[in-house]
Amino acid sequence: MEHVGIDLHRMESQICVLQGQGEVIERRVRTDRESLERALRPHRGARVLLEAATESEWVARWLESLGHEVVVADPNYAPMYAYRSRRVKTDRRDARTLAEALRVGAYRPAHRVSESQRQVRMLLTVREVLVRARTRAIVVVRSLLRQHGVRVRTGVSETFTQRARQVGVAGPAPTLLAPLLETIDQLTGHIRVADRQLEGLARGDRVVEQLRSVPGIGPVTALAFVATLDGIARFASAHQVESYLGLVPSERSSGEKQRRGRLAKTGNSRLRWLLVEAAWRIMLSRRADVEHLQRWTARIAARRGRRIAVVALARRLAGILYALWRDGSTYQPRVRGHVEVAEMA
Repeated sequence: MEHVGIDLHRMESQICVLQGQGEVIERRVRTDRESLERALRPHRGARVLLEAATESEWVARWLESLGHEVVVADPNYAPMYAYRSRRVKTDRRDARTLAEALRVGAYRPAHRVSESQRQVRMLLTVREVLVRARTRAIVVVRSLLRQHGVRVRTGVSETFTQRARQVGVAGPAPTLLAPLLETIDQLTGHIRVADRQLEGLARGDRVVEQLRSVPGIGPVTALAFVATLDGIARFASAHQVESYLGLVPSERSSGEKQRRGRLAKTGNSRLRWLLVEAAWRIMLSRRADVEHLQRWTARIAARRGRRIAVVALARRLAGILYALWRDGSTYQPRVRGHVEVAEMA
């Protein structure tokens, strides 16, 4: 059995093949399908190790279609780099290290997202970019109008251009701002299309419908939660999910000293941001079924401040969503002494 380590890069990648007789073959190839196929054609059925990265999934799928056994490894697993010198780092050394780690089994496989959830993640990414672009354009328009002593009334982003066009500004400002306002309108149209697509995906997913029973959790947040976790069996507890999403404090403790710092912020930043936004919606809501969550958050806010309390609520929401998915149930808020589902997790 031949063991292959590939140090992937955007343009070119380094390949190291360890053959059964101890022979080492090293090659540098372009990171495209044809070059990878030619390089590994003499080594049919080989075991291949890649680090999890942007290009790793399509490369892994392509090599698997050619008959190779592919492992996508977690790059944060320190024992995988036991054969690499800390003083000298090159692509050749990295590829050799990956091949050696594969040969001795010193690696930890990374989770590979299912194809269906990969498509959901892609749609969520596109929507996020559109929303951020629109937000940035709105901020610029507001800033330029304020230079003329004009303020646009507050409201939802979808109606911003209507409110901006209603303000009276003399001079060339309206003409200069017209391209930005048109761009905002176009971005809003694209966001609506993405929202309709996400809404359609949400209606056909039983788990997403369960998660949407939680106040403040809409189709985007529910879909992002399912797409990010990609399987509830991967996690043994709600705390593991909270840690995976970076919603726990960072820690550097040793011996008798315990030091906890700011939020870890590991994992998927989009889902973490969506959960924090959902927490803010709950805090500002007047719905009766969120009063218990608001009281719980208010107690923390009294001790630590409102911002920390909202992040704590976002962490609690992650635990509630985990419990709902795990148990196959819907959210039941605490009413007159009843216990909410999150407290059973």
